[in-house]
Amino acid sequence: MRPRGVQWAVGVPCVLALALSGCGGKVGGLRSAGPTPTAVGPVRLWPDLPPATNPPLDYGESDIQRVPGIQAADNDVHSVDPVAVVQAEVRAHPDTYTGPDGLYAQTARAIEACGTAPAACPVLRPYYRDLTGNGRDELIVGIRMPDQQVGVRVYLAENGGLTRVMSTVDQVISVELAGRDLILRVGSAGIPGYEYRTAWSWDEQQGSMLPTRDEIVRVKPSGTGPSMVPAPHLVSPSPTPTDGPAPVPLPPEATP
Repeated sequence: MRPRGVQWAVGVPCVLALALSGCGGKVGGLRSAGPTPTAVGPVRLWPDLPPATNPPLDYGESDIQRVPGIQAADNDVHSVDPVAVVQAEVRAHPDTYTGPDGLYAQTARAIEACGTAPAACPVLRPYYRDLTGNGRDELIVGIRMPDQQVGVRVYLAENGGLTRVMSTVDQVISVELAGRDLILRVGSAGIPGYEYRTAWSWDEQQGSMLPTRDEIVRVKPSGTGPSMVPAPHLVSPSPTPTDGPAPVPLPPEATP
């Protein structure tokens, strides 16, 4: 073992050589990458503004709701009928047209008639994905509505039943799964040539899916006329196989 002083003495020439031409006889050495731009940090505007007197509301709190009358054996969402889940919510909130439980009256009637008129059932093919990171799948349900609107709901199996952890309605272009995110592309009626893209992600503290990333994206050059929103469709991997009830058949125009 060399004395520590010897190690230091041997290392000095190499450090000096590195500054000139590099160690080991290599030609070249350190080169300048050019001037570095001056870092500009964030500047707080109007720092004297008084703080808000009301605490911020927890976004998404109203979307969390236990689905009445639905049992999930072994906390497995594959064991429940997606149509029965939506029907249970319709019956629990009759004549509700706004908010997370809001549905058009004709949509609510069609949901109730899914058993006798499956071809007209507005409940889309269900999808399954672990969105919460708990190691189990969550249930993702889409509901077709008038004016190309789609309701998207996510259900978490816990304590032997289902808890709805997301509910939103919009003029959806597509719904995509990316990892544990649910990404909605929505047509922009007010800004022709653009669309909104929102990534919904699980928030552990809130216990619900929240829109964690939201952006406005140009989809075609400006000046080409108003934005045309195509019929909504769902894009994702094939659903996980399940021994539970078969998905409700859809009319051809609603097939993802």
